[in-house]
Amino acid sequence: MASKRTTVRDLRRHNRSLLLSKLYFDGPLSRHELSQLTGLSAATVSNVTAELGEERLITEAGQVESDGGRPRVLLRVDPAYGHVAGVDIGETGVKVELFDLAMNRLATVEHPLPKAPDPATAVEQVTSGLREVFASAAIDESAVLGVGIGVPGTVEQGARVLVHAPTVGWDGVPFAALLQDAGVGLPLFVDNGAKTQGQAEMWFGAGRGARHAVIALIGSGVGAAVVTDGTTYRGSTSSAGEWGHTTIAYGGQECRCGSRGCLEAYIGAGAVLARYRKARGKDITGEDEQAQFSALLAAAPKSKTAARVLDETAGYLGAGIANLINLFNPERIVIGGWAGLALGEQLLPRIRAAAGEHALRHPFSQTSIQLGSLGLDAVATGAATLPVADLLEQGATSRLAKPGAPDSDAA
Repeated sequence: MASKRTTVRDLRRHNRSLLLSKLYFDGPLSRHELSQLTGLSAATVSNVTAELGEERLITEAGQVESDGGRPRVLLRVDPAYGHVAGVDIGETGVKVELFDLAMNRLATVEHPLPKAPDPATAVEQVTSGLREVFASAAIDESAVLGVGIGVPGTVEQGARVLVHAPTVGWDGVPFAALLQDAGVGLPLFVDNGAKTQGQAEMWFGAGRGARHAVIALIGSGVGAAVVTDGTTYRGSTSSAGEWGHTTIAYGGQECRCGSRGCLEAYIGAGAVLARYRKARGKDITGEDEQAQFSALLAAAPKSKTAARVLDETAGYLGAGIANLINLFNPERIVIGGWAGLALGEQLLPRIRAAAGEHALRHPFSQTSIQLGSLGLDAVATGAATLPVADLLEQGATSRLAKPGAPDSDAA
């Protein structure tokens, strides 16, 4: 197969993307530092940063003394260039957050969802949430570069983005198209919630600096983002990372997906509460699943049944983590999600010990297991990074280019 010819436009876009990404993640930096870090010539750095400055994508951020010469001007991505929204569609609610380009959170709203919400209800809550955060931050929709959305299921990327989420009854739902039909005219980016959480932790949280990592999400459902050589592994149809539906017990507990013995059927919050309910013969108090899960954790010091159920859960989670270690040989595993963080805060040593009992000795010794650092906002934050990632990848020459800015592809 003949290789694609690289054009001057391709080269310019690559250079813009390279410099913009370096400033976004490592800035502020001087032009001299940019040249050293990227390998681009001083002339190229000067020309490209001048373009980016004219487009208001980057701005000056002070000066630093140089060796014997004039002070060097520091550059950074301008947080005021535009805004991005991140949406976390969970199994019990929708969270919508608005950020500036530096990922400073400007507004947040949350709306509850019924159990197994139909797509139309989720669309209604997302559109309402977007209007609310724009109004709260006094931001016009024209200043928003895009909306990222994390969903509880696999996302089939393509000309028509389809969401497959059997645990909530969604089968091939064209969620982005439904939002557009509902009047959302902004660029939309839809991905699995575990993957958006993974990107957030890799960019800003406990995964930062790792090249090979697994970011686990444990809530009502269970998933993971597998990062290899700095890139999230997606598989042939983007369904890679469904760790919660790997089999941990042949013929075991029935899972919500319709199979049996899935990891989610043992460590998902609902499954843990069901195991306690069966052992104790009654429900634990709490108005919703998160409150009941917190009550279960709080009961452990006084209740042998609660302590046993949680110890079993930590063991199952550790065994599941061992499978990740044996399969992917990550340098770091990060546990996130509201249930994962709650379990880890109380039982992380037990989880680590169980992982060590089931993983191969050498790769386990090379892996750290820790909690996520972005808390309960990680999925929405990660979703908001989706339009930012597109901006950086395209060098701001894509459909996200700010209205009124010079068209750098036209030169």
